[in-house]
Amino acid sequence: MLLTLLSLLVVLGVLIFVHELGHFLVAKAVGIQVLRFSLGFGRPVVEWKRGETEYWISWIPLGGYVKMAGLEEEGMVGELEGGKAAVAIDPTRTFDSKPLWARMAVILAGVTMNILLAFFIFTGLFAVDGVPVPATTQVDTVLAHTVPPGTEGLTELRRGDRIVRVNGDTVTSWLDLQEKLFKSDSAARVEIEGRSEPIVVRLPKDQDLRARALASIRPYVPARIGMVYPGEAGARGGLKPGDVVIRIDGDSVRSWNDVQFKLWRSPGMALPFTVQRDTALVNLTVTPRAETETDSTSPRPPTFGFIGAEGDIAEIKQRLPLGRAVAAGALQTVRQGELVIQAVGRLVRGKGLRELGGPITIAQVSGQAARLGLDRFLSVLAIISVGLAILNLLPIPVLDGGHAMFLIAEGIRRKPLSPQLRLRLTQVGMLIVFAIMILAISNDVIRNIR
Repeated sequence: MLLTLLSLLVVLGVLIFVHELGHFLVAKAVGIQVLRFSLGFGRPVVEWKRGETEYWISWIPLGGYVKMAGLEEEGMVGELEGGKAAVAIDPTRTFDSKPLWARMAVILAGVTMNILLAFFIFTGLFAVDGVPVPATTQVDTVLAHTVPPGTEGLTELRRGDRIVRVNGDTVTSWLDLQEKLFKSDSAARVEIEGRSEPIVVRLPKDQDLRARALASIRPYVPARIGMVYPGEAGARGGLKPGDVVIRIDGDSVRSWNDVQFKLWRSPGMALPFTVQRDTALVNLTVTPRAETETDSTSPRPPTFGFIGAEGDIAEIKQRLPLGRAVAAGALQTVRQGELVIQAVGRLVRGKGLRELGGPITIAQVSGQAARLGLDRFLSVLAIISVGLAILNLLPIPVLDGGHAMFLIAEGIRRKPLSPQLRLRLTQVGMLIVFAIMILAISNDVIRNIR
């Protein structure tokens, strides 16, 4: 419990600080008077003043704000933002006195910092810690229906085959195996432990087809649960980290691939699970929620089942050169952003409301990640940072996206919205945000008392 609470404080503290620091630095850079920088809302627990700016750590740790001259009575007004700052306002340095581009830069600086934080975390992990890859060269299965024409030799691989050499070179991990196959000539000699003769696999010259061929080979991973995301179908069904899946819907399970294939084919179906938990067999029912596959190269069907659980994969780390790490960090940041946008889309359509999580969910996920190691914790921090950035871009007054909409409207109208209208819209935005927060916290509570 202590680790979970500490993880929550670190995640919230870092993400709020980085977000507000973006607003603060850009506001200072364009000459806006910053009255207060606060982590948290309400009255201060700790406060000090440096120059013209008050610095607070406030008692409601669910966000933060930068109070700028000209906006001191907008946004979350009154006691929620601690009232007026005790600093004289310079009318030449108010928010509204600055050019439109400068104000837009200030508004977007927070989400930009959160995106950059995620990018630097992912890049740093890839360059310093390495890319996690399965620490095995043992084959679980070959997806025959995804094998491109001319590469049917791959189907000679059987479950349990341990590949030891490719073209005479020893392979030590799944990534090592994939890279050696990808870089091989059109005919690759694959040596398997216990077989006297190698398999000769013909691979297409076209790189996309070759990548598809290699993606059809799935590594062996035990059917053990590594991480369960709060609020998702797996958690609601009672799965816990460390559970070993024995049967699903009466069918025996021998690997994590078996688990995935069964789930993918069963969206919306109530599936009986039998898991081994410590020394006992436990029967559960898990209903995968339906997800839509957008990657045409994925082995998953167009609509697949998803339960929000990861396999407990034995991994090793392989460091990437800095250039590749930067590219991989950028790609990972974009992919996480796409996942968040898809989740927001579900919420807008009225789906996934039960999956919406609040601070308790963040605490549980970050706590699980911290127990798995610093690298997993940092990855979760980066993922939440991307989520925070995109959610802040929603066009809801009081969020950064709402303020950006005010500025876009000003650019179209050639004059700003009146302070009275902005204040009323911001108050409506506050009600919307409070309603979302109440729903998220309610979901947290309901999930934890079931």
